[in-house]
Amino acid sequence: MKPTILIIDDDTSLRRVLEYNLREAGYGVAAAASGEEGLRLFTEAEPSLVISDMKMPGMDGMQVLKSIKERSPETPVIMITAFGSVDMAVEAMKAGAYDYITKPFNRDELRLTVAKALQFSSLSQENRQLKSQLADRADFGAIIGGSSAMEKVFQVVAKVADTEASVLITGESGTGKELVARSIHSRSSRKNGPFVAINCAAIPHDLLESELFGHVKGAFTGAVRDKTGKFALADGGTLFLDEVGELPPSLQPKLLRALQERVIEPVGGTKEQKLDVRVVAATNLDMEKAIADGTFREDLYYRLAVIPLHLPPLRQRRDDIPLLLRHFCGRHGAETVQLDKAALAALVSYPWPGNVRELENLVERLLIMRNGDTITAEELPEKVLHNDRPVSADTVVNLPPEGYSLEQLEREVVMQALERNNWNQTAAARFLRIPRHTLIYRMEKYAITPP
Repeated sequence: MKPTILIIDDDTSLRRVLEYNLREAGYGVAAAASGEEGLRLFTEAEPSLVISDMKMPGMDGMQVLKSIKERSPETPVIMITAFGSVDMAVEAMKAGAYDYITKPFNRDELRLTVAKALQFSSLSQENRQLKSQLADRADFGAIIGGSSAMEKVFQVVAKVADTEASVLITGESGTGKELVARSIHSRSSRKNGPFVAINCAAIPHDLLESELFGHVKGAFTGAVRDKTGKFALADGGTLFLDEVGELPPSLQPKLLRALQERVIEPVGGTKEQKLDVRVVAATNLDMEKAIADGTFREDLYYRLAVIPLHLPPLRQRRDDIPLLLRHFCGRHGAETVQLDKAALAALVSYPWPGNVRELENLVERLLIMRNGDTITAEELPEKVLHNDRPVSADTVVNLPPEGYSLEQLEREVVMQALERNNWNQTAAARFLRIPRHTLIYRMEKYAITPP
């Protein structure tokens, strides 16, 4: 859609010349003979740029400029001034005008000034959008990812964070479930309240009830004083129940009641405590299987999983591995350290059974043991270099639920194989385990040519 330019000038002949030249250059044009009419048209036409004469009867150019800047600070305004009135034009620029042109001016000067102003406006708009995106993303803390799989996670977090719904985060160990839980808390209206985390698998079952709900003095042997539980500590904030699938069946009814009624009763106590706590839980277990096996209550599962959120394993978002590598190098004060192509290719192709946690541990080890500022493939562990694990379908592609073109997928596979092998056709064919002539046929079929 072509930009619209609003011309405000009481000089009829000059206004018509401006209108003709700008239309000839491909712009949409709205024209006004006075400042008052110009402001009315500004509201109606919503122009991308305003050109206003400085001196006009009634509302002059400076008044027009100030009114436009109050209504739309980002709209660029070009002032027209007579020769010898440059001081006035400078004052206009101090008041927010983008630029000025002096009478008489030629067509090329006009068009160049207009093009620069519109380009400046476009770049400013992009900059504002990027800042807004960065501000939104800042609340995601240390969650690193630009892949489509992680974008879906970010979208869900953004939608559910500022609600009271319970969230159940599922995913393999090491995928960053607690980071996501902290992100949900930091983006919610509870962000100034406490974030309390407890690992249900790390505490002996006979102590877990006391850890969650607290106890009163004398409730059991060794209870020499009252103890505040994690639920009470999280009052006004968020309680993160990590590995909730490991919760013993004897405790599950009490947790269900706490979620339903928003009340707890300390071990050995007789008085209920009403609390304001949002619960975010996480597990790496197959909860449907746990329900089928009778080790986890179905009603508790649905109370916890009002919003289910699944974190993909690292092998399903390989595009994020270079981003994570840079992030972890920076975290350990090694921003200048690089990986050579072979090392990066090996790290990207490794299946990462320990996910992001395993990657971070490996980066720390590599930085400690490195020989210089470039880490080579020879410095990687044998298990990464000689990755002989059988490859399953989900370690190679993550097909979208709406389906995908097989031909497009095949073309992408061929492209990646060629790029990974520096466009050496013999090496790429060996990598794909096909004859070289088959690779050449696929390249011709999909019009793939070397760069």
